[in-house]
Amino acid sequence: MIKRVLVWQWGRRGGGPRFGLNLAQAVDRLPGREVMLCLSRRAEILTAPGFPRDRMTVWQVETYGSLGGLLVRLLGAPVIILRLLKRIRLWKPDLAICAMTGPLDLLMACALRCAGVPLIVVVHDAVPHPGDGFPLQHTLQALLIRQAQGIVALTHHVATQLREQVGLREREIMVASLPPFDYPTVQRNGSGMQPVERQPGPVRLLMFGRLLAYKGLDLLLEALKRLPPVLEFEFRIVGSGPDSDELRKLSALPHVSVENRWVEEDGIASVIGWADVMVLPYREASQSGVGAVAIAAGKQVLATCVGGLEEQFSGLPGVVLCDVNVSALAGALETLIAAGPALPARPARQTDILWERMAANMLADVEKCRRLQVARQERAVVTPFS
Repeated sequence: MIKRVLVWQWGRRGGGPRFGLNLAQAVDRLPGREVMLCLSRRAEILTAPGFPRDRMTVWQVETYGSLGGLLVRLLGAPVIILRLLKRIRLWKPDLAICAMTGPLDLLMACALRCAGVPLIVVVHDAVPHPGDGFPLQHTLQALLIRQAQGIVALTHHVATQLREQVGLREREIMVASLPPFDYPTVQRNGSGMQPVERQPGPVRLLMFGRLLAYKGLDLLLEALKRLPPVLEFEFRIVGSGPDSDELRKLSALPHVSVENRWVEEDGIASVIGWADVMVLPYREASQSGVGAVAIAAGKQVLATCVGGLEEQFSGLPGVVLCDVNVSALAGALETLIAAGPALPARPARQTDILWERMAANMLADVEKCRRLQVARQERAVVTPFS
């Protein structure tokens, strides 16, 4: 049985460290399991309110803060691997889970292989989104997957994309889920985001996250231009991304404001809390961390029916899905705006339980796959005179 689990994610900011933390906490709450969470020493989440430093084992690893820092770490790879190996052998995990891939993960994979610890990789995106990630991200991810004993996707959409890739057609790919993200605190009571008192006024819409072309900025621009001028609403577009013609044109529209900035960990709750409706006009999507945050906060969601979004939001109240075209998006926006601010949806309750269920199912699938692998190996052994 898998008892000790190492969960690592070496991102400095964004959804990766949060996903790693939520997964580690969920594993830690399962009966008979112990967990160690390995984060970058530079991770923003380490200073977030309520970080459970005293409630779980946290291993901080020095990563990098710039391209130069990354190159220095890579040049020192042999020393880093030995340090990782020493800590791994000291703690003796039964399983290691890479919660989201990054540039230095192959160093951990090498140390795990030397220690004889099986590796599971959670794959968030099977194919690169334009402008997203880091250089060579998917090349490094493919190399990491080859080192892994198990692969986990968060949607069947991503699993299908993985199975179409060379070298993965015969691999077993497990499918988990993406439970609601509870952002403002990292407490253990699963109480969800605390509702913010809604002041009177027109409906508030929010697009939040990376402001990149594949997020459907062009679709949103044209859809908003088609709305009747008599409609009253407030639309904030908040996140970081390169300056673009679409963002400039969006900022010039009435009722629309663009805030091209990085929102730090402790500022996310207030941004989400402002909104009545979260808008995800994406052209591509594997699944949506922003959508998971919206569900946890009890917000209405308007999303295009693309990639893994339909699967992620299937059956959830307060979610409107539309086709990936300007007319459908404009029609859905008009309907939501004309209806005015709705009563806040009930925030997702017992988010801890949803994460525990996901973690328990993932570990059960891993143990099942390991038994199947052992059985195949035993059948493949040909002994003399058999």
